[in-house]
Amino acid sequence: MQTVVQRNITRMPAWIRQNLGREVHFPATRQAVHGQGLHTVCEEAKCPNRGECWSRGTATFMLLGDTCTRACAFCAVKTGKPTWFDRDEPKRVAEAVIGMGLDYVVLTSVNRDDLEDGGAGSFAETLRQLREQKPNIGVEFLTPDFRHTQANAVRVFNETLANLPDGARRDLVWGHNVETVPRLYREARKGAQYQRSLELLALAAQQPGVEAKSALMLGLGETREEVLQVLRDLSAVGVARISLGQYLRPSLDNLPVARYVHPDEFADYEAAARDLGFAWVKAGPLVRSSYYAEEIQQGTQHG
Repeated sequence: MQTVVQRNITRMPAWIRQNLGREVHFPATRQAVHGQGLHTVCEEAKCPNRGECWSRGTATFMLLGDTCTRACAFCAVKTGKPTWFDRDEPKRVAEAVIGMGLDYVVLTSVNRDDLEDGGAGSFAETLRQLREQKPNIGVEFLTPDFRHTQANAVRVFNETLANLPDGARRDLVWGHNVETVPRLYREARKGAQYQRSLELLALAAQQPGVEAKSALMLGLGETREEVLQVLRDLSAVGVARISLGQYLRPSLDNLPVARYVHPDEFADYEAAARDLGFAWVKAGPLVRSSYYAEEIQQGTQHG
């Protein structure tokens, strides 16, 4: 299948349908988030699936404030020098999650290169609070690359899991998104390094009871062979779960869409990922790394 790279496309194709989702659980989800003074990647990153996911009663909580120390050109999250740190945040996240009745939750964060541990301690404390209140809850981390403190992040997570009550020492999904192909890192992911991301994912995959996960955005100008090579790289370091979705420009300040990828191409990439041995694959125009993350079974498709 030939890949054609185009630039500055503004009109969305017919196959991209965003669900506004103002029904069912949406008001309760909004109250659970805003009532606790919490942040979600759904809002801060202007995710196109917020309406649908909040209407299903789920959200992806963003730890450590709303200001990121990096300035990725694809991302709508505010960038700057954060001064915010709230030691009570893990407790409030856990209360919101339990109050929403969730059985599975995704926790992500801004990059906090200003913190000595990169924010790993906040992930770990939120995990502890969740598992102590609901031992069987499924937890998925979607972390930064932790730059120069990757080994410390692994240690913090392992110590937290080891110190939980027996019934709460269950598996963990550890996600970190490579986001795009190496050639586009300088343009799209300033401050990040492709090899550093692979190193973190390799460390995550080596931990007992941990499944490593990653995600790719398509439509930034990558070629098919570049995408397939990233899939091979991720498989080689032990990543078990992969999601692929269409990049949608969140604002005029962000990178333009180079191309809208047809659903047939996503199906092709999904088949290629399965052939490489990934245990969990989601691919489609509106798929995001945390979209229907709670679904363990292979082959279920949304979007």
